[in-house]
Amino acid sequence: MSTFQRTAAFHTLGCKLNFAETSTIARQLTDAGYDKVNFDEKANIYVINTCSVTENADRECKLHVKRAMKANPEGLVVIVGCYAQLKPEEISQIEGVDLVLGAKEKFNILSYLDDLEKSESEGIVHSCEIEETDFFIGSYSIGDRTRAFLKVQDGCDYKCTYCTIPLARGISRSDTIENVLKNAKEIAERDIKEIVLTGVNIGDYGKGEFGNKKHEHTFLDLISELDQIEGIERIRISSIEPNLLKDESIELVSKSKSFVPHFHIPLQSGSDDLLKKMKRRYLTKLYNDRVNKIREVMPDAAIGVDVIVGFPGETEERFMETYNFLNELPITYLHVFTYSERENTEAAEMEDVVPIPERKKRNKMLRILSEKKKMAFYQTQLGKTLPVLWEHENKDGKMFGFTENYVRVQKDFDQASVNQIEFLNLEKILSDGTVSVQSSYESFLAKA
Repeated sequence: MSTFQRTAAFHTLGCKLNFAETSTIARQLTDAGYDKVNFDEKANIYVINTCSVTENADRECKLHVKRAMKANPEGLVVIVGCYAQLKPEEISQIEGVDLVLGAKEKFNILSYLDDLEKSESEGIVHSCEIEETDFFIGSYSIGDRTRAFLKVQDGCDYKCTYCTIPLARGISRSDTIENVLKNAKEIAERDIKEIVLTGVNIGDYGKGEFGNKKHEHTFLDLISELDQIEGIERIRISSIEPNLLKDESIELVSKSKSFVPHFHIPLQSGSDDLLKKMKRRYLTKLYNDRVNKIREVMPDAAIGVDVIVGFPGETEERFMETYNFLNELPITYLHVFTYSERENTEAAEMEDVVPIPERKKRNKMLRILSEKKKMAFYQTQLGKTLPVLWEHENKDGKMFGFTENYVRVQKDFDQASVNQIEFLNLEKILSDGTVSVQSSYESFLAKA
C-alpha cells in the first residue's frame, strides 16, 4: 500500500473491552501517520472489531463490511476481535473483507498493512491457535471526553457451558499493576473525569501478571492503588463475578474517594440447578450475600445483574425461581440475554431445549421487571442532591449525565457543562425514563 494513503476508520461491536482495544489499535495507526475519519466517510483502511457474544455476529459483521464498501469500494477492510478468532475462515469469505487478524495478531496490525491489496476473492487470514495467546496488551479508550475504558485483564479460565469467550480470548492474564497505574495517570492528564475498569473476568486480576499463573497482586490490591491516583474523579468497576467480589473490595469502595457505588454482577440464573449445569462458581446464597453486603455498607448503590433466559433445562418452574429471586433482591436493573446455541460449547449438546418463542416470552418478562426495578430505585433517589457528570452529546437540545450511582439525568444542553461535575437536586422521573434536575444550594457551595 503506498505511503500517501493515510486515512483509517474504525467500528466496534460488543463490550467495553473491545472499545478499549479499538482505541489502542487506532492510536497505533495515528502514531504511524494515519488520519482517523468517521466510519461512513471515505477511508483507505476500515477496521471492524467484532464480538462473538451477540447472536447475530455473522450478520452484524457483514452489515458493517457493506457500510465500508459503500463509503469506499477500494478501501481495505480488516476484521479483528472475538468473532475473527473463532471463525476466521468464514469471515474471509465475506465479500469485501481483505484481512482477518486473530487475538494475537490484531495488535500488530501495522505489520500486515504494508503489502495489503484489495482482495479479488477471499481475504487473507492471520490467526494463531488460541493457546498461543498468553501475552497481555494494555489498552484504554479515549473517544469519549468524559469516560475512558481501561483494560486491566483479558481471557478467562472458567469453563461455563454456554460461553465461547475462553475460545476467543484465551487464558486469564493481567496487566502489571505498574502499567495499569501508568495508563490511569495518562487518562487523568487528558482531563477525562471517569475511568471504567474492564476485562473479561476482572475479579481474576493478577493471574498471569508475569506471563504464567503466578501473580503478586490481587483485584483488591489493584483498586487500592488506583484509589490513590490524583486527577480521576470517578472509577467505575465493570462486570465482576460474584465469587470474586470479596467483602474487602466492597468495603474499600464504600470508603473510597474515587470508586463509585455501582456494581454489575452476573447472576445468569436464580436456579441453583441451572447454575450447576452452567458450571458457574457460586450458588444463589452467595449471590444474595454479596448483594446484601453492598446494601449494608452502601444503601444507595446501583446494582446491575446479567441473566440468561432459555438455557437448556430451564423449565417453567426453574424460570420462576429466577424471576422470584430477582424480584425479591434489592437490585437496580437487569441485562437480559436470550440463550442461543454456540458451536463448541457443552450447552449446545444438552437436551431439554427451550423453544424459541418461550425464550422470547421470558426475556420480555424480565425486561419488564428490570424497568420496574429501575424506576423504583430512581424513586428512592428523588429529592437527593447528587454529583452529575455531564456528557458531550446534544440530543434535540438536551444533554445527559449520570450520578455516581448510575441514575441517568437530563437538562437543557449547555456547552459549559460538558465534562463537568455538578451537584444537582434530582427532581422527577420523566416520560423517557430519565430524571430532571435543578440547581441546589450544595451546587453553589461546590463551585465556590
